Amino acid sequence: MSQENIRVVRDKCTGCKLCIKSCPFGAIKIVGKIAVIDMEKCTLCGACVESCKFKAIILSKDKGITSGLRDHKDVWVFCEQKKSVIQSVSYELLGEGRILADKLKVGLCAVLVGDNINDKVNELISRGADKVYVVQSSSLKNYLDEPYTNILVDLIKEYKPEVLLCGATSIGRSLISRVAVRLNTGLTADCTGLDIDLEKRLLLQTRPAFGGNIMATIICPNHRPQMATVRHKVMKEAVARYGRKGDIIIKEYPSDEYASRTKLINIVEELEHTVNLTEADIIVSGGRGLQKAENFKLIEELAISIGGAVGASRCAVDSGWIPYSHQVGQTGKTVCPKLYIACGISGQIQHLAGMQSSEVIVAINKDPYAPIFKVATYGIVGDLFEVVPLLTARFKEVLKK
Repeated sequence: MSQENIRVVRDKCTGCKLCIKSCPFGAIKIVGKIAVIDMEKCTLCGACVESCKFKAIILSKDKGITSGLRDHKDVWVFCEQKKSVIQSVSYELLGEGRILADKLKVGLCAVLVGDNINDKVNELISRGADKVYVVQSSSLKNYLDEPYTNILVDLIKEYKPEVLLCGATSIGRSLISRVAVRLNTGLTADCTGLDIDLEKRLLLQTRPAFGGNIMATIICPNHRPQMATVRHKVMKEAVARYGRKGDIIIKEYPSDEYASRTKLINIVEELEHTVNLTEADIIVSGGRGLQKAENFKLIEELAISIGGAVGASRCAVDSGWIPYSHQVGQTGKTVCPKLYIACGISGQIQHLAGMQSSEVIVAINKDPYAPIFKVATYGIVGDLFEVVPLLTARFKEVLKK
């Protein structure tokens, strides 16, 4: 791993205090007319180096370790499963992983951890995996942080992937951050775009920043693997090509690797009257314009009439009108349905970040200047309490025929 160090050259330091003013973390103080850096607070950001007129602060990096990065190869995808069913975000990552692996001219590998999963391996190969690492045990039937982290860290240390991708799901976010810390490598969360700098073999990881107002591209030049999580529905699923051949590597570990300080007592499934939000081809969402929780019945009725799912803006969720699992947006779920109907949603940038890639967007809002109309395919300026029931009745009438 690379090592960064910062030090003060005593012969050059005048105790001018410019570095104290520039340090955003309060990590510097003057002792005996010499700057002293508190390494417990210092983040090695380099602000003090730039502010020092006397070049008395030196931030150095040992680059000799980068030669070890050449030992890492292949693009890995952690394939999440629940109840022995591969989650569709894994197929999306295999599709994107195939593109990255081809650019790097390396293999695409899938990692599958769980119980009773042998029959799922060929499905991953058909979706583009050249190799599948399988770890199976009854102790791994349900996800737990510690055993899954131990296994993934062990696999990475043994086989040294160059890139590791994971879904930005509740499981993926919990797992992959722990793995990154254990391996002392970087991690970019909630990416919306991935690419390769071929000259430097760097993973270009693009994600929204500052509330979605800009897109930041992040790199990890000195650590491996380069790791990123990607939101569901951002990328297209890999097309299944049955009959593809691939290697299967089955790994077994000592029982203490599966030990956990936490215990799963029960899983309570959320009862849904409509289809699952992240898998839906049609979504009807409600926002602040619904005014109160009871009015979400209008949204549910419209969704049921056209076989869709119910979504919501953050405002509706924060108001307690509907559970968080229905939230669409930067801090909720990213969706990409064929049809998205936004009812009483103004269209703040955080909400648009989660649904603007929908094929067809229909916006219903009484404010003709609402931002949602800028991304809408069709806009209806009107009172949703009049428009939505009329749409529901008309859909029921047409679909009944």
